[in-house]
Amino acid sequence: MENAPRNARLLLQDGLEFSGELFGSRKNTDGEVVFTTGMVGYEQSCTDPSFRGQILVFTYPMIGNYGIASEERCEYGILKNFESDELHVKGVVTSEYSRSFSHWKGKQSFDEWLQEKGIPGISGIDTRALTEHLREHGSQKGQIVLEGEKAKPFEDVEDPNLRNLVAEVSCKKPKIYEPLSPRGKTLIVYDTGVKNNIIRSFLERGIRVIRLPWNYDLTKSTEKYDGVFFANGPGDPALISEVTSRNILFAIEKNIPFFGICLGHQLLGLAIGGKTKKMKYGHRGVNQPCLNVLTGKCVVTSQNHGFMVEDATLPNGWALWWENINDGTCEGIRHKKGMAFSVQFHPEATPGPEDTAYLFDEYIKLL
Repeated sequence: MENAPRNARLLLQDGLEFSGELFGSRKNTDGEVVFTTGMVGYEQSCTDPSFRGQILVFTYPMIGNYGIASEERCEYGILKNFESDELHVKGVVTSEYSRSFSHWKGKQSFDEWLQEKGIPGISGIDTRALTEHLREHGSQKGQIVLEGEKAKPFEDVEDPNLRNLVAEVSCKKPKIYEPLSPRGKTLIVYDTGVKNNIIRSFLERGIRVIRLPWNYDLTKSTEKYDGVFFANGPGDPALISEVTSRNILFAIEKNIPFFGICLGHQLLGLAIGGKTKKMKYGHRGVNQPCLNVLTGKCVVTSQNHGFMVEDATLPNGWALWWENINDGTCEGIRHKKGMAFSVQFHPEATPGPEDTAYLFDEYIKLL
C-alpha cells in the first residue's frame, strides 16, 4: 500500500478550487460532484450503484471511524455489509478521514479499502463551504488532481448523466434467489442498479426473486410471477424510459402489482406520461422528512437521487402519494384504483432509518 501523503486539488467546473491531501488510490479522477448528509454508512454509500460516476462529498466532519467490514456473504449469497459487489463512486471528499478505526466488525481502514479498490479521496476540505456552494450553484462536474499534475479541460470531462449508467450497473443475465421460508410468491425485480438490501428485504419476507437485466423484454418471459418491481439506479431516467416503459405498462395493463423505488419511481412517472427533471443538487442522506398526503403521517427517510418526478404532469387516474417536507417535491405516486405505486425514498435504508420498511409488506399483500 502507498502511505506517503500527497497533496491534491478538488476543482469544480465553475472555477472553485480546494486544496487538500490525497488518500485512497493515488490517481486523478473526475465526475459529478454531489454531497450526502449521512453521519454513517460510508461503506453502503460507496457501493450504492446510484452513485455511479459521481465524486461523493461527505458532509459529516470525520469519515472512517469504524473502518470497513468484511466481504462475507449472507445465506442468500449477497454481501452482508455492502450494497453491491463494487465501488461505484469515482472519488470521495472529506473534511477528515480516520487513519485508524475501532469497531468489532472492522477489517481494514477506509484509506486501505479505497486504495485496494482504486478510488481516490481528498481530505482537509472545508466540506461545509463546499456543500453551501453546491446548494447555491448546483451539482456539477469536478476533478481531483494530484499536486504537480495538470487538470483536464472541463470540456473533456464527461457528464455521467449523459450516458446510460444503468446498462453499466445492471446484471447481464437473469438470476434467481430462493427464500429460506417461501410463501409461494415470485417477484420480478428489474435490476437498474438494485441495492443488495432491496433483494434481501423481499427474500426475508419469503418472496422468491427473479433478478432481470434492465432491458429484459417482459412480454417474452416464460417465468410465472406475481409482481413486477423496478429498483433504484443511477443517471437520467429519460435515457432508458423508452425501453423500460414498455415493461412497466405491460405490468399495469395486465393488472400485475407494480412497485418502484427511486429510479423505479421516476421510470413509472415517465411510463404513464409524466415528466421528470434534474434537481439542482438532489437529495442524498438519511434524514429527509416525507409526508404521506393521504394519512398525514410524517416519516424520516433515506434518499439518493438527483432527478425527480413532476407531480403536476401526472395523468388522470394517478395521484401524489408522498411529498418532501423540506422542499415540497414529489416523493411517491400511486394509481387511484389500480395496483401500481412508487416512492422516491429508500424503504430498505442501508444506510438510514427504517420508518418505511413496512411498504414492502404492503406491496406483498397485493401479490
